[in-house]
Order: sequence, then structure tokens, then C-alpha cells
Amino acid sequence: MSSRPPAFSFQWDKHSCLSLRAVHGAPPRRQECLRHFLRRRESLPWDIAAVVRFLQQMKVPAEKSDWRLMRQMFGAIAPRYDFVTRVFSYGMDRSWKQFAVERAALYESARVLDLACGTGDFSQIVLKSLPAAKVAAVDLTERMLGLTRSRSSTRVVCADAMALPFPDGLFDCVFVGYGLRNFPNLSGAIQEMGRVTRRGGMMVSLDFFLPANRLWRKLYLAYLYAQGAFWGLLLHGRPRLYTYIPDSLRGFISTAEFSALLKRMGYARVDTRSYLCGGIGVHWAVKA
Repeated sequence: MSSRPPAFSFQWDKHSCLSLRAVHGAPPRRQECLRHFLRRRESLPWDIAAVVRFLQQMKVPAEKSDWRLMRQMFGAIAPRYDFVTRVFSYGMDRSWKQFAVERAALYESARVLDLACGTGDFSQIVLKSLPAAKVAAVDLTERMLGLTRSRSSTRVVCADAMALPFPDGLFDCVFVGYGLRNFPNLSGAIQEMGRVTRRGGMMVSLDFFLPANRLWRKLYLAYLYAQGAFWGLLLHGRPRLYTYIPDSLRGFISTAEFSALLKRMGYARVDTRSYLCGGIGVHWAVKA
């Protein structure tokens, strides 16, 4: 396990890219169970009951415990990342992010952190509406950051969400899109986001969540698995790249449970909006 890096003065350098590598636990063996499962079937697994049983048998994703596997996976999907997020959201992903930014009601020169930024959607939306804002985009994958840098004037930082290289209280708002499920320690990540957010500042997240209804939860996981296997095979010849989504979601929490966690960790006011019957959630939380 790595310790927190020494404090340093963060410069708003357009071309900065600090690499912080932290290993969360011993690297497990690469799981091949999904590939073997697909080999046993001559076609994609549309049998929902079989899919649900398979998901229930799987352990914590290997990528979630090893930053190297996580970086390798997201590096592979980076060129197709925007397309896949649109497919999984029925084309509504961009409008959800737009609404999340608008409701945050930031002031013109706000300091914003786009955490687990992917290709930088949140950064682009913020800068389009607030050109004077200072935005830093953080991700563990350099290839994602390269796409972010090519699309906007965002400052990019390659860093670990569990040990952010910023001083306390630097940001007015932290956005995190589809990153919560990937953090090896959700409470630790929330604490670290809170550390770099000023008092009265906001955390805004968009992510997949487990629906509260158990029947819909099973159907939702099966749908995500079938979609992931199909697009993984079609786009990359590797179904595992996108079946990671239901795999990481299977042991996650609901939107209500995440709201309760934020309140326990010091956020005074938490608002939420759910989509897809609780399968997608947006949270706005104000730091006390």
C-alpha cells in the first residue's frame, strides 16, 4: 500500500500530468471465468436466469483491486468510451450530465475537479457554460486524459482518487461520473473528495446503482451483462471489457444507500435524481 504523497503547491499548468500509482491490495490473478462461460455457450447468453446465477457466483472484480488491471481495461476502451456510455444510457448520458452541472449552480470563476473524468464530458460542459472556471481533470488512465486534453483546455492530472495531489479545500465542486463503483474503498474516496472540497462546496456524482426492487435489480444486471457481452465482442472481441459494468455493480449500493452514506460522512444536504427505475442516479451533496 502506498502512503499519501507529500504536499506540494498545485500549479494550474495546462500540460501537467502527474502520475501517482497506488496498489490497493495484492494483485489477484486475472479472472477468466467470464471467457470460459461464453465458450460453453454457442451464442450470447440471453437466458436471464443463467446470467443472474453466473453474476451471483462471481467475486469482486480483479480490476477493482489492482490499479494496473483497471488502467489496462480503461486504456483499451478509451476510443469507444463515449459511444458505449451513450448506448448503455439509451442516449441520455449527455443530458444527465448537463442537468447535473446546471443544478450545481456554480459561480463563473469556480474551481472544479472532474474526478475519474474519462474523456472529460463534465469538464467540457462546465467550461462551455463557465469559460472562466478553473477545471482540473483527474483519471488513472493516461489514454483517457489524452482524449480529455484534446477536446478542451482542461488541466489534466493522472492520479489516484484515493490520494489526490491537491491541498485541502481547493475546489468549489467535485464532479465524478461513473467512477464511484471503481473505487476500492468508497468511504475512503468520499473522504478524500471531501478533503479537497471547501466548506460549503459541492460533490456531484452520476453513476450506475442497484435498483431497490429486487426483481428489477436482477433484470437490470442481466440486461447490462447481455449488452456488455455483445458490445465487448463486437467492438473489441473481448466481452469482459463491458461486462465489468454489471460485475462492479453487483456488490454496489442503491441511490438511497449512497445518500445515507454521504450524510454520515459529513455532507449537510444531499439531493438525488434517479433514472431507469433506480439503475442510474445523480447526487448533489453540500459539504458541511
